[in-house]
Amino acid sequence: MALNGLLDIELAVKNPQELKDFWLKNGLIADASGSLGTADRKKQISIVEDTYRHLSAMHLSCENESDLALISRNLTDMGVSSVIQGTTLTCTDPIFGHQILIEVGKPTPLTAPPVRTLNGPGNAVRVGERADVLGETSPRPPRRLGHVVLGTPHFEKATDFYVNGLGFKVSDQVLNGFATFMRVETDHHNLFIHPGFTSHINHYALEVDDVDAIGKAGMAVLADRPDANVVGIGRHNLGANIFWYLTDPSGNMFEFFSDMDQITDDEDWERNHCKRDWEGADGPAGFSVWGPKEPESFINQPDLLEIAAAREARGLI
Repeated sequence: MALNGLLDIELAVKNPQELKDFWLKNGLIADASGSLGTADRKKQISIVEDTYRHLSAMHLSCENESDLALISRNLTDMGVSSVIQGTTLTCTDPIFGHQILIEVGKPTPLTAPPVRTLNGPGNAVRVGERADVLGETSPRPPRRLGHVVLGTPHFEKATDFYVNGLGFKVSDQVLNGFATFMRVETDHHNLFIHPGFTSHINHYALEVDDVDAIGKAGMAVLADRPDANVVGIGRHNLGANIFWYLTDPSGNMFEFFSDMDQITDDEDWERNHCKRDWEGADGPAGFSVWGPKEPESFINQPDLLEIAAAREARGLI
């Protein structure tokens, strides 16, 4: 079974146009259907209207049609129904309630970022010239959707669905599955599931070129929305990516990130790095190597009671 890409997501919010306008101002591009994307990947985020904020769809890719058949059988064994039409499998996440679409294909390749000349101790590379970032007239736009983070009180069942049902690979775990980083690409994680008060989206993440791109993009957001800051800039332990978390106008937390660990040899990672009990014998991993400590609102977001009530009204667990 070979999932190979996180293609795009759909977000449900109270005011779709407000969120769309926000991202158009902050570097995303609208395609012909109205979805938002990047220069390389035209569709990354779709936005629909609903009474509370949540993830409403996740779109993945896999290598071939036999993968779809195997995923379908695994889901059936779990008691989750699915439909295959042509080269696309559709099912509903049994915990969060959003739609899952898996199609045969792969993500569009990314254009390489420009090479930055960086000086270091004893290594003068940029001589007689100012740093490239000084010549930029505007923040560099996001390059792609990188990952999604979900919280739920049913984290064990949710992790089982994504790993043993859909075929996500485990990259790291905290307390043997209390929280799980998982991937379908070479990124250390395309999905992270952690315990939560109710089932909800914690954040979505957009990759940018480097730390300068993170800084300028984040400052552009704060120029219009001074209260949008959550935590950053810092560098995570697990995944090792540089991060800055902010909130969008719909109350979703999002992340600008760069320089994430890449896993290209699954066997080596499984043998030497994977599934460590990071809060146990190997020592505490912590939120970051450097940077601010995460605030209480990073996990316990202020609208979780509202989300819980809305889910209960719809019969969602």
